[in-house]
Amino acid sequence: MSSADAAIAEFIAGLEPERGALLAQVRAIVNQALPDGYRESFAPRMITWSIPLETYPDTYNKQPLALAALAAQKNHNALYLMGLYLSPQRSRAFEQAYAAAGKRLDMGKSCLRFKRREDLCEAAIRDAIAAVPVDTYIRDYEATRRR
Repeated sequence: MSSADAAIAEFIAGLEPERGALLAQVRAIVNQALPDGYRESFAPRMITWSIPLETYPDTYNKQPLALAALAAQKNHNALYLMGLYLSPQRSRAFEQAYAAAGKRLDMGKSCLRFKRREDLCEAAIRDAIAAVPVDTYIRDYEATRRR
């Protein structure tokens, strides 16, 4: 078990059991859909999936480019989908998938808020993660930096 796996396991175990189980399920959904080249890690109170600095070091803040992050906030859980934030087309497809599934979308620009698994449209999450290979994310990121 890597140190990231150990930290994530400790984080999940430290949550109330139902909440920990839910975050473990969402983590599994993301990991199953994650394109090659991303690395799962743990930042304080947040699981993140990023492009390692060895792959792409030219970031504005010298931190890895995060595709997604999962956190347990005070009143909700949050799945941050930065790949949607960078693409109006992917964002629109995500919103349409939620609507087609009959799910209520509680979302900011990249933050999907949820309390129960029933709140989630798993297919939309899988598609949102899978739709952003590393080269696509780097291209989208660099396009925003040129502005």
